[in-house]
Amino acid sequence: MNNPPTGSIFLSGRYFTLQEISQIQETVRIFYRLSFTELVRTLCEHLQWVTPAGQYKVDSCAKALKKLQAQGLLKLPARRAHVRVKQQIVFSARTAPEEELVGTVRDFEPIAVEPVAKADLKLWNEYVERYHPLGYKQPFGAHQRYFIRERSGRRLGCILFAASAWALSVRDQWIGWSERDRAQRLNWVVANTRFLLFPWVRIRNLGSKALSLAVGRIRDDWQRRYGYRPVLLETFVDPQRYRGTIYQAGNWIRLGVTAGRGRMDRWGQYLSTPKIIYVYPLVSEFRSFLRGDINNTSDDKSKHTVATSGTERAEAGTKRSR
Repeated sequence: MNNPPTGSIFLSGRYFTLQEISQIQETVRIFYRLSFTELVRTLCEHLQWVTPAGQYKVDSCAKALKKLQAQGLLKLPARRAHVRVKQQIVFSARTAPEEELVGTVRDFEPIAVEPVAKADLKLWNEYVERYHPLGYKQPFGAHQRYFIRERSGRRLGCILFAASAWALSVRDQWIGWSERDRAQRLNWVVANTRFLLFPWVRIRNLGSKALSLAVGRIRDDWQRRYGYRPVLLETFVDPQRYRGTIYQAGNWIRLGVTAGRGRMDRWGQYLSTPKIIYVYPLVSEFRSFLRGDINNTSDDKSKHTVATSGTERAEAGTKRSR
């Protein structure tokens, strides 16, 4: 692991040298007429604060600026008030219930899990809002939507991978990382936040098949879209609704139960129902990478090699559900 520069400040997942702090202060002073959003983008450009795909890290920069202001190191321009109106999803005939499909995976092979094209984003959103118990919520940060299809092209369900939970004590202890490690490398953990098979689909073993296909391609799809490959997946199962069968069948590791807080809740302000936590390592050296002991995951031979002990696999069990 590289040692931080002397006198540096750690904010929003990166170190800032004293010179960089001075540059930020000077930029804020000179461009005081810019809106907050314009200022953030300007600083991202000046600091070359970008994702591996070259996109500005707007959210991280905004949080860093607010922290610097809270410490009295700069004064930000006043935020311009605006009201966000959530767009209501109107159900159309395109997502109406269809004729029941009954059988086994073999009857409908090949099954495919395909990234959702830009033209079909609203259709995917409509399906999820209409048929998933949690409905549709705008994914924040990096994310990837999928449609599940059978051999004739009919849609069978929807899958979403998105940002991982900010803090999970069970997960963080299992990985063995510190708060600073987590702040720097949380984006390398990706969450399966939606998994939906349409109500008229009664195809045995389809859930585990579709999940396996998604797991098999998520790293390459993330690389194409965001410029890096995640090393660990996580998901949360509501025991009041499901038992997590597809994750158990796929050798996902059951870590424990959440504390009953929202996924991105850092201070315990947003309560939710406790969920069962499952994780799935995508590379054998995932712990070393997440702890900063190694700096890349470019070794393709490690893809989809799950580093789990016999005990960890046993924890996954084989009970039927979801």
